[in-house]
Amino acid sequence: MLWCTIPIPWFIISVMMSVKTVRWCFLAACLLGAVEALAQARPGWSLVWSDEFTQPDGSSPDASKWVFDIGATGWGNRELQHYTARTQNVRVENGQLVIEARREKYEGSEYTSGRLKTLGKGAWTYGRIEARIKIPRTQGIWPAFWMLGENIATAHWPNCGEIDIMENIGREPGIVHGTVHGPGYSGGSGIGGPFSLPGGAPFADDFHVYAVEWTPKQIKWFVDDRQFFAFAPSNMPAGATWAFDRPQFILLNVAVGGNWPAYPDASTVLPQRMLVDYVRVYAPAAGR
Repeated sequence: MLWCTIPIPWFIISVMMSVKTVRWCFLAACLLGAVEALAQARPGWSLVWSDEFTQPDGSSPDASKWVFDIGATGWGNRELQHYTARTQNVRVENGQLVIEARREKYEGSEYTSGRLKTLGKGAWTYGRIEARIKIPRTQGIWPAFWMLGENIATAHWPNCGEIDIMENIGREPGIVHGTVHGPGYSGGSGIGGPFSLPGGAPFADDFHVYAVEWTPKQIKWFVDDRQFFAFAPSNMPAGATWAFDRPQFILLNVAVGGNWPAYPDASTVLPQRMLVDYVRVYAPAAGR
C-alpha cells in the first residue's frame, strides 16, 4: 500500500475542523437542553412557568415576567429600606437573580433593596410553587419568597390571602417560616410553622429549595422536599374565611428592619445578597 504524500490544503483542514466544531457545539447544546429539561421535571407535576435567570450578567430581570415595587413606605411593617429598580439592588449574575440590600443614603432612606413580583405577568390558582434560594444573613435582614392574591387592589389585604413560602429573620439564622394570612388570621395571628436544618445549621450557608404544594383542600410547605407544615380549612379559627381559591402572584424581596425582624445594629453586616437560582410553577399532571 502506498501512503499519499500530497499535502492537504490548510483551508480544507480548517473547514473540516469548523464543521466538526459546529457539530460538537450542536450536540453539547442538545445535551445541555436535555439536562435542563430533566432538572425541571418533577413526577406528578407539569411545568407551566419558570425563570431560570439566563440573562446577561448585570442585566435587570426579564420584564416579561417581573415588575418592581418601588419606594419607602414602610410596607405595613415599619421597614427601613427604599426599594429600587436599579441594578445595584436587583440584577442577574452567573445565571442567578441577585437581590442586594445595601446601607446607603437614597431619597431620604438609609438603606436600599429590591422587591420583585409577577403581578400583571403571571398568577396561579393551585400547583407547586418552588424556588432554589440562598438567603442572606445578619441582624435586621428579612428575606422572603411569598404570594399574594391577584385581587389585592379590590379585596385588600388580608382578604386577598397571603402565602409565605419562606421567610427568615436575621437573628434566627437556623430557622425559616411558612405562614398564611387571611381574614381572621393575619399579622401576628398568621398561621404557620417553622423549619430547622439538622444541627441548627444556618440557611445562609447554602442553597435550599423552598416550595408549597397548593390544592383546593390544603397547602403544604417543603424545604428540600421535606414537608414541615400543612394548612387546611379545618385549621382556621372559628369565623375565619378560607382565602386560597383564586389566583396569586409571586414576590421575592429582602427587607431591612421591621416589626418582626427588628432593626440593624452594631452587629449588622451590609451589603447582603439573596441569590435565586430559579423560580418554577407546576400544575398537577393528569391523574394526580
